[in-house]
Amino acid sequence: MGVTLKASRPPWLLLVFSLPAKRASQRVEVWRKLQRSGTLPLRSSGHVLPNTATNQEKLEWLAGSIRSYKGQASVVQVQAFDDLPDARLRQLFIEATSRDYDRLLSELKKLVSLPHSQRPARQLSRLRCRFHEITASDFFGNPLRKRVETFLARADEVEAVSPKRKARLAEHRHRIWVTRPRPGIDRVSSAWLIERFIDSKARFVFADDPATYPVAVPFDMFSPQGFGHREQDCTFETLCKEFSVRDGRVRRIAQVIHDADLGDERFGRLEGVGLDQVLGGWAKQEVPDDELLRRGVELIEGLYHGNT
Repeated sequence: MGVTLKASRPPWLLLVFSLPAKRASQRVEVWRKLQRSGTLPLRSSGHVLPNTATNQEKLEWLAGSIRSYKGQASVVQVQAFDDLPDARLRQLFIEATSRDYDRLLSELKKLVSLPHSQRPARQLSRLRCRFHEITASDFFGNPLRKRVETFLARADEVEAVSPKRKARLAEHRHRIWVTRPRPGIDRVSSAWLIERFIDSKARFVFADDPATYPVAVPFDMFSPQGFGHREQDCTFETLCKEFSVRDGRVRRIAQVIHDADLGDERFGRLEGVGLDQVLGGWAKQEVPDDELLRRGVELIEGLYHGNT
């Protein structure tokens, strides 16, 4: 009588490998990649990850790299370890991420204790990137994640909105806003900011000289009137400050726009460079100014919702 076995996906992946003794630099490189992937090193041998399609792809790529270094590597799907029950393995993964979260919390607490004006934006950006790295290997829902998210939200908080902002907004509602033709990253993001946080009924026009539209509010133009670059700030940052925009995601977008527009790497944010290249590509295709602005605004809206 034949026996039919029901196949089930093994819960674990195991990478076992060896590298030649002379490959010291490659050994360090592999170790760093294993760390970034969140693998759990076994005392006996090998590195473990939960069996998901994403994790399998990571380990297969790493195994391929090891073989290219003249080493040997195998990725094995494992049903169980006789000396490590599944519950204990999960606990070990949680303990590993707990150490990472605790270090991050310690830095965040120091940052939040500072006055808002003294909180280094670049440090907050670095901590947020580190948070995303840790969550990528938080496979079993570490409860410390919520605490870190709370402190990140607190780090984004700013002082209460003043009456000055209300008056400023009232003065700039239902206005025409003028900027230069062929809008790039600073101008499309500024238009997005104006429409979303300052003047929801804004109308945008284009001119090389703001005098062409004397009743319009100029932005990012070579003119002392209106809103443009001021000291070390791009136009987007100027608008944020002038209208006291209180939104953590906008603050992070401001860093992206600043680095892309001014190119000084002040915040170490590279995302905006790609967006600006997309806008430049559309401009070369002779997309009309108003359509270029519309597409750019949609890009920034997507960045806003993706920038959690």
